[in-house]
Amino acid sequence: MKPYLLSLGAGLLVGAVYSLMGVRSPAPPVIALVGLLGILLGEQVVPVARRLLEGHSPSAAVSQAGCARHLFGRLPGHDAIARDHT
Repeated sequence: MKPYLLSLGAGLLVGAVYSLMGVRSPAPPVIALVGLLGILLGEQVVPVARRLLEGHSPSAAVSQAGCARHLFGRLPGHDAIARDHT
């Protein structure tokens, strides 16, 4: 139940921001895509910040949080790279 309430709260917040910006929902495609990018990047702030507070270097914090894997998914050529390393 908690994830649903959090999702509803996030949706209400985004709706309020859209209203303040004068954008009707559904948002125009570019605005919606920029918003989705913000969501993806925002999800990575907490794990990276935790690692930075633990004393990791910025590059190590980003690497250990798996940001690239989360943001881009499985990139083309991943299987070929994995085969080369075995």
